[in-house]
Amino acid sequence: MKESIDDLRKQIDRIDEEILRLLNERAGLARKIGDIKKREGKEIHVPERERKIFERISRLNKEVYGENFPTEALFHIYREIISACLSLEKPLKVVYLGPKATFTHQAALEYFGISAQYIPSATIRDVFIEVENGRADYGIVPVENTIEGIVNYTLDMFLESDLLICGEIVIPINLHLLSTEESIEKIKKVYSHRHAIGQSRSWLEKNLAGVQIVEVESTAKACEIALEESGVGAIASEVASYTYHLNIIARNIQDSGSNYTRFLIISKRDVGPTGNDKTSLLFAVRDEVGALYKALESFYRYGVNLTKIESRPSGKKVWDYVFFVDLEGHKEDEHVKKALEELKKRTQMIKILGSYPKAVP
Repeated sequence: MKESIDDLRKQIDRIDEEILRLLNERAGLARKIGDIKKREGKEIHVPERERKIFERISRLNKEVYGENFPTEALFHIYREIISACLSLEKPLKVVYLGPKATFTHQAALEYFGISAQYIPSATIRDVFIEVENGRADYGIVPVENTIEGIVNYTLDMFLESDLLICGEIVIPINLHLLSTEESIEKIKKVYSHRHAIGQSRSWLEKNLAGVQIVEVESTAKACEIALEESGVGAIASEVASYTYHLNIIARNIQDSGSNYTRFLIISKRDVGPTGNDKTSLLFAVRDEVGALYKALESFYRYGVNLTKIESRPSGKKVWDYVFFVDLEGHKEDEHVKKALEELKKRTQMIKILGSYPKAVP
């Protein structure tokens, strides 16, 4: 006898009730763990523990259940489950480069979940200051984009701050043309941040030739203007369209399909190894022939793979530079530890900015 739709829906209802029961049971255990952490003075939020949960759930979903439920969706579900349970222990305060509905805000929501408390900040420097002064547990700032390149101001802040990198997240930058208007023909002026304009240049020239393009300090500011003025469009995210109640009159107007931005999570704490980590550091070499070669040889000798190296003026004297490096591995990994010890002998200065879990693909 075939099952009817009603029969199948009743089964789904029973499963939903069981999911709800288990969620409440999980929340109760999270409260108990939070109480123990508070008594023992331990950190409430443990990023390395979260990574192990994500990796375990992902592996079980693929190996045991054949990925019948999409793993990517599962990641987002568990992000919110963990965020909600963590809020029962202690709500996290997260400061981000604002205002709201920017891509940094979106990255913060994807990394910490909707249950955290979010604080917009006007500048990257202010993000660092809020975390340094203890008014926020974490900060999130952009560090590089696949099209626009490195965010130099973020790198420069690490020269003067003692905060550590404890995580990273990479998100796709999908740009849309938003407006209170219903059609593209009514758009006479377009506002956005210079990066968003630069990343949509070809589309704008093809579809809005002759329309005035105006740079403003953020995509959120562009949305505020579009909300108030007729005949105006804003280039921003889909999240911004919901936040500011604007129509999406053209989707995915970015010129490249490989437009991603990497964001760094900063805090006062160290993060333990997970087995799939990255380490960031900066160093300065002596003013002598072959100094940079000798420094980089330290990584080669111990088989440490560098994924990025950038130079920035030190700010101390003319033509004096420091080098920012990302490498694979945790500073506690034996081969990384040996490479860093060797590097200290060959450089004028070295500063470990943090070891942290690699961004989830």
